Amino acid sequence: MYQFLKTLDRRWIFLLILLAVAIPIYWGWQFPERPSPMVRSVFEAIENLPDGSHVWMAYDYDPGAQGELHPMAFAFTRQCALKHHKMYFMTLWPQGPPMIQENIDLLKREFPDLTYGEDYVNLGYRPGYEGPIKLAVTDLRSTIAADVDGTSLDDMPMTADVKNIQEMDLIINTSAGYPGTKEWVLYASTPYNIPTVAGCTGVQSPYLYPYVPRQLNGLLGAIKGAAEYEFLLLEAYPELRENPNAREALRRMGPQLLAHLVIIALIIVGNIVYFVGRSRGDM
Repeated sequence: MYQFLKTLDRRWIFLLILLAVAIPIYWGWQFPERPSPMVRSVFEAIENLPDGSHVWMAYDYDPGAQGELHPMAFAFTRQCALKHHKMYFMTLWPQGPPMIQENIDLLKREFPDLTYGEDYVNLGYRPGYEGPIKLAVTDLRSTIAADVDGTSLDDMPMTADVKNIQEMDLIINTSAGYPGTKEWVLYASTPYNIPTVAGCTGVQSPYLYPYVPRQLNGLLGAIKGAAEYEFLLLEAYPELRENPNAREALRRMGPQLLAHLVIIALIIVGNIVYFVGRSRGDM
């Protein structure tokens, strides 16, 4: 066995990793999640708001990050819709409008009873990096006077009386970098004490964890955080279990989990082979 493992062609290892990823994808394997306290805090921040609360949905990411961030953004949107919250979508990224539009399409498809302009609104992309945040927290119309189609805020029921972001009950930010969560914390959440939760890419999460729990009520990190969040959402709203689109992050965690287990096993076997070889004087 030692000699077999020592001389094993690396192509067999590549094949093993391929199978570890392909089999869960093909069979749709999903594994139960154990939500962390941080993920649970995000869920409860939205869930504990009174029905019909006003939620600012800042989705600051592009197609390059949608693999990690789309599932959590969709989960945020679904939960807010189920709670009948008023949703105000905007983005600080020039590539962000299609990301928002996909969430708008989700609402039209899964929640046809909701009405645009009364239950949700698309405020589109606002240029200037963190500049729009600094303006909108005191005077919304100084940076956003109309929605993405040019309809005046004064002509829509859910925006007619909104003067600034300080009137929001919660800010939800999904971010892939700058400008994003850090800027919302610096210029909205902290100075004006607006409750804020966020979701971010895996590479960004270590920089944002220090903001929890004071500046951020909670934080979802990458696809793992999204999967834990979906688990909580499906647990709270059993009717979503019939919707396969509500399990996107859970489906993606299947191949990732199995591939990681295979990699860990290979590392252990590799070390065993190394130490056995050294004890025999082969190394």
